[in-house]
Amino acid sequence: MTNVAIIYYSSTGTNYKMAQWAAEGAKEAGASDVRVLKLRETAPEGAIDSNPAWRAHVDATKEIPTVTLEDLEWADAIIWSVPTRFGNVPSQFQNFIDTTGGLWFQGKLANKVVSAMASAGNANGGQEVTVHSIYTTMYHWGAIVTAPGFVDQSAYAAGGNPYGTSATVSQEGEIVEQVEEAVKAQARRTTEVAKATASLRA
Repeated sequence: MTNVAIIYYSSTGTNYKMAQWAAEGAKEAGASDVRVLKLRETAPEGAIDSNPAWRAHVDATKEIPTVTLEDLEWADAIIWSVPTRFGNVPSQFQNFIDTTGGLWFQGKLANKVVSAMASAGNANGGQEVTVHSIYTTMYHWGAIVTAPGFVDQSAYAAGGNPYGTSATVSQEGEIVEQVEEAVKAQARRTTEVAKATASLRA
């Protein structure tokens, strides 16, 4: 049994789309169960309403479950997908991470297989730093960080980020690179590593 949690934060839909692709990749690799989960929105309603695309996305994904600590305990593998905020993780990610201390203290996050993806509004918008920031937390968990590297050729078409698939989003809200196959490959690799290391979490 290999349970995969794909946890994302998205204001206008990019990382939600990447999370859906990751779910497809995890299933292709034989994950027994896959959950797509969103991080709790903490922005005020006024900020959301000020951007029609943001409001539309929030309304369109209201049925997507919000991640809980129980989801982390359940998962064998966790794939994160978040936008960068000034070269760092969004506050919604950090707010959730700050609630995981109890699981960490009990050793329940050790040996989880994790990977991360990120997006930004330009090619040098901090995607790599954001992925590294996520991995720094994962190291503290004692997780098994699984970067995509250049194991699959799709990484090149996606911009060549070996740390985690990264997307550049145009002013029209479209992903510039060809990232779909890279996202799926990253999810397959993460799932395969989780299956191979199952005995560490038994």
